[in-house]
Amino acid sequence: MDTQNLRAFLLVAETGSFSAAAEALHLTQPAISKRVAQLEMQLDASLFDRIGRTISTTEAGEALLPHARAVHLEIQAAEQSVRDLSGEVAGKLKLATSHHVGLHRLPPVLDFFSKTYPAVQLDIAFMDSEQAYELTLRGEAELAIVTLAPRPVHQVITHPIWPDPLDFMVQGEHPLARCKSLGLAELSEHPAILPGLGTYTGQIVKQLFDQRSLPIQVTMTTNYLETLRMMASVGLGWTVLPRSMCDTSLVRLPLNDARIERTLGALHHESRSLSRAAGAFLNALNDVGQVTSHSPSAI
Repeated sequence: MDTQNLRAFLLVAETGSFSAAAEALHLTQPAISKRVAQLEMQLDASLFDRIGRTISTTEAGEALLPHARAVHLEIQAAEQSVRDLSGEVAGKLKLATSHHVGLHRLPPVLDFFSKTYPAVQLDIAFMDSEQAYELTLRGEAELAIVTLAPRPVHQVITHPIWPDPLDFMVQGEHPLARCKSLGLAELSEHPAILPGLGTYTGQIVKQLFDQRSLPIQVTMTTNYLETLRMMASVGLGWTVLPRSMCDTSLVRLPLNDARIERTLGALHHESRSLSRAAGAFLNALNDVGQVTSHSPSAI
């Protein structure tokens, strides 16, 4: 079975688009269509349903998908093993990271790594933490540095790097800001602006309220923490942010019955043997990242 045809099938299945797959492989759309057609002919089965502009995998396509992913991971591992024989830390390292981690945690690590290993070409993609998990599971990112999921994810190995305490915050003129002590029940009576409840940070907050059987009056959501801070700072409601993001526009609420924290760190697929470059980056995260996380000015 031609591995190039399998790769084309895999990208079309994951992107839902022949044109997106063609762009990723630097090919024309007819070339991608030809590869998929060759694979369908070999298997004597249709792999995609095409209804209007919507493309979805058939039953045969769904059956092939996990095997195609496994083959892709094995090919990557084989190529990497040959490259690593030289012993040099070099080559391309594809990373996925969230906007918050990429902006506030990674800069000193990237600075150290690029100076120490100039032969490594970093390819960094910014996305939500949940998307980074998916990219890693598909074998399209060797490492992801993100908010770690609250619960273990099958086939993913995690490396906790930074503890990240979360605080309830509000504008200084908000009625809640005058409270010297308050509980979750009082918070539930006021509008909230929060990370999407499908995100890992949102799940942590939702679980806390669910455990007390308390509702949350969510009026707005966004996955961008800087946007949440801005909306809270103009009085649109209370929010939950990393402690390090509290500034003069917000005050921390004195919750007497709740304390929450998330963990930021790295992850990779359990079936993927890490390249020398990825191993060196993990070491840099542990060495440089741990030092900066203990700095008073670290965010």
